[in-house]
Amino acid sequence: MAASLKIGFIGAGKMATALAQGLVHAKIVKPGQIVAADPFEAARKTFTAAVGAKSAATNQAVARDATVIILATKPDQVAGALAEIAGAFTGNHLLISIAAGVTLAKLEAGLPAGARVIRVMPNTPALVGAGAAGFALGKHATAADGELAKKLLAAVGLAFQVKESLIDAVTGLSGSGPAYVYQFIEALSDGGVAAGLPRDIATKLAAQTVLGGAKMVLATGQHPGALKDQVTSPGGTTIEGLHELEKGKLRGTVMSAVRAATEKSKKLGQG
Repeated sequence: MAASLKIGFIGAGKMATALAQGLVHAKIVKPGQIVAADPFEAARKTFTAAVGAKSAATNQAVARDATVIILATKPDQVAGALAEIAGAFTGNHLLISIAAGVTLAKLEAGLPAGARVIRVMPNTPALVGAGAAGFALGKHATAADGELAKKLLAAVGLAFQVKESLIDAVTGLSGSGPAYVYQFIEALSDGGVAAGLPRDIATKLAAQTVLGGAKMVLATGQHPGALKDQVTSPGGTTIEGLHELEKGKLRGTVMSAVRAATEKSKKLGQG
């Protein structure tokens, strides 16, 4: 990517650090093309040490130094951060917000008229380069802005452009989803312990099994149901286990969890 691209982070926490590291690792930018500001000195030091980038004393300095600004603050800090950079925000800037629940309308309202804004819902596996994100374009963001956002987010996983009305669904599925997966891994591990395996072995086997299953879905492009059938022999062990999962309404319960988290996300966004 062009050496002229300069990326600034407002907020230098774990998610910002992971994304910055991903950008450097993917050779999208060099460390010298990244700058970050954060009110906490410890966060700035951790960011610069991990990324090799530089830090700025203020959010305004980030806006003056960068053309792509990634807003990585907590939701209740967004209004203040936007107010600080509004005076330096120009038509050459693109704002990409990963602040949960903050709508495009709120982001645009805090910046000069015509501001190009993109809203992102990332998830925590981005910290290990395996994120799953959805993003929506603001009224003035261009198709090229969307392609740039996708490229940046792809440095730490997968990213899909969706309508803003679907960001809450992304939140309920991939935003909250890691917690569902962790609980499933824990349950698999518990089952292994109940069957006689040592806890450490059971947990590693459970986690690797989930990882392997996910990779099979992504690598083969096959429907999960088809892959399930390939493991399920007539009269075998797997069908017995699947029967128990069906009796426990696993699929219906997971669907309900995603829908419940989606509805909660909508309510939080309205607050």
